[in-house]
Amino acid sequence: MSSEWGLHTLEELTDGTPITYGVVKPGDESDDGIAFIRGGDIVAGRILVDQLRTVTREVSAQYQRTLLRGGELLISLVGNPGEVAIASSELAGANIARQVGLIRIAPEKAEKNYIQFFLRSKVGRDILLAHSRGSVQQVINLKELKSVKIPLPPMNVQKLIADFMQALDDRIALLRETNATLEAIAQALFKSWFVDFDPVHAKQQGIAPEGMDEATAALFPDGFEESELGLVPRGWKLVPFGSLLTHTIGGDWGDESQNEKNDVRVAIIRGTDIPDLQSGANSRVPIRYTSQKKLSTRKLEDGDIVLEVSGGSKDQPTGRALYLTVGMLAQFDCPVEPASFCRLLRPKTKDIGLLLGQHLTYIYAQGKTWEYQNQSTGIANFQTTHFLATELVAVPSDDVLAGFAETIRPMIERAHLTQMQTLARLRDTLLPRLISGQLRLPEADIAHDRVAAELGVPA
Repeated sequence: MSSEWGLHTLEELTDGTPITYGVVKPGDESDDGIAFIRGGDIVAGRILVDQLRTVTREVSAQYQRTLLRGGELLISLVGNPGEVAIASSELAGANIARQVGLIRIAPEKAEKNYIQFFLRSKVGRDILLAHSRGSVQQVINLKELKSVKIPLPPMNVQKLIADFMQALDDRIALLRETNATLEAIAQALFKSWFVDFDPVHAKQQGIAPEGMDEATAALFPDGFEESELGLVPRGWKLVPFGSLLTHTIGGDWGDESQNEKNDVRVAIIRGTDIPDLQSGANSRVPIRYTSQKKLSTRKLEDGDIVLEVSGGSKDQPTGRALYLTVGMLAQFDCPVEPASFCRLLRPKTKDIGLLLGQHLTYIYAQGKTWEYQNQSTGIANFQTTHFLATELVAVPSDDVLAGFAETIRPMIERAHLTQMQTLARLRDTLLPRLISGQLRLPEADIAHDRVAAELGVPA
């Protein structure tokens, strides 16, 4: 690290406002309340605004001290400690939970955007995690957080580094939005074909299905028929979810370090990693060690589904699911398994897998997985056996299934391409070198332009 750049604790960089954590008792949920940010709402430098709870406004001093003005540095302290983001001006008036630390950086002391990018880098995250405590659940307490040291180059260099990193982040955000759009299109198509049966209704009325070519429309029946389980398009079937699987098994956790029993390096996908992976981030997926015997039955393959079966709460059901593709698995340099709180589902065919993956995404968004919760303690569990036996899936003719797969597979595969990961690795590789002075910004620009050209995105 450059000798003229000193180290400063986070406490030294504040505007005089104490570093603190959020509200212990946030109040009751309210449709017209204020946004409330929990630790899990901070992911990969973003605050997931769309999933924030809203709670009643309180007037207590403890509540008022953490109301956001916009521009605060927020750090997750519990669960996945070390996740960092800056509260936007649009979040002014929102509040934070006790799992979130709040830091107000003095603008004359440091560039807050530089601070957040440093803390989000591998170096910064390792420093934060080195200050965490706990064997079962890692926690960063305020005393430890205050003592975290940050290398500070001159202010003009901080601003240049922050601007460069923000440009990379903006490019990643654009790719993320594109992926979200592709996933939304796939879900809309699934709902139209397999929930609302729009093409069948249209043909029954003697009209051409909207937005569909003649060859595809010809694959659908023009009416419905009664089955033992309900009304379905003619020639289709309603079947239990589990009957469409060839293999299902609980996940694994292994050991943190290699030993005689567990000597195979693996990436372990947890339920909490599913939103990250769907949005193109994999930095939080833990790397652990397992045995070859366990891996042989749990190694994830193209077309598999990971289902979260434990770890829900009164606010969030279990049942999140992740459909795996070659592109998704290629993000890791080792085999991949589901965690012990998840389950591997292996569909009979890849086309069936696409249908089941979309089905799981749909019912979770609709809140239907609440029906399969079993919460006897503070942790909710998914009633997997009951779900596999009773959750019904509309299975079409082979031609319709193939047409659906051919339509949405390119969308899913495009969403799983590693462009975001390549840019994220570039960001995380360049940042410590820029901070140390080993790399100057003109050189970083050259590296950025080269990667942009390789990815086919604007430089």
